[in-house]
Amino acid sequence: MARQQERARRTRAAIIRSAAVEFGKSGYAAASLNRILEGSRATKGAMYFHFDSKEDLARAVLETAVERYRASAERWLARTDLGPLDVMHGMIDEMALRLEHDIIVQAEYRLIIEPDFYRDVQTGGGRILGRATRSLTVRAIDQGQLRADADADRFTRTLTAALAGQRYMIDAHGSGIDLRSRFEEALEVVIESMATPEWTEKFRSDGWRTHARLEELSLGL
Repeated sequence: MARQQERARRTRAAIIRSAAVEFGKSGYAAASLNRILEGSRATKGAMYFHFDSKEDLARAVLETAVERYRASAERWLARTDLGPLDVMHGMIDEMALRLEHDIIVQAEYRLIIEPDFYRDVQTGGGRILGRATRSLTVRAIDQGQLRADADADRFTRTLTAALAGQRYMIDAHGSGIDLRSRFEEALEVVIESMATPEWTEKFRSDGWRTHARLEELSLGL
């Protein structure tokens, strides 16, 4: 029984992964169930055992991406060895890495900009990232890294919009643009508008204390 359950889990994971590749490449409407099956090496019966439809499969990809956003945010929020702005930088740097290398996160980005899934933006990875950013902003104000009169909501709205804009701009201008450096640039511009002189001086001397590392990320299912 345990062996059968493990086989079923692996089959489901393989189908989700293959679906993420297909949705990320072709979008939802043009995605082919046959190509998803070919990529997963599963049977049609196995696919319909786990998923009722293409939409059901797409939502499984979205849910998997949200789980990754949530796990990443929770892991960074739990860091006590870094100040809140360094934690924020590490978390955002990881998101850039995932958007470049994680097919599940890439597929989520592609799906939520399509009409069939517009509503999922409200519960997607971006919302989780926004909540974590606001929490870290409040910490940064409390710890004197951002000015006492800084508005945490304004900071979060501006930063998340800037990050989304950078991601869209890369699509518009094609490859060859380093998303991590663009995300870092957007973060620094927003922070500089609200940072305390003490933090700014230390940052100019020391720079960021941490970066995400691709080899430390779990990119499989």
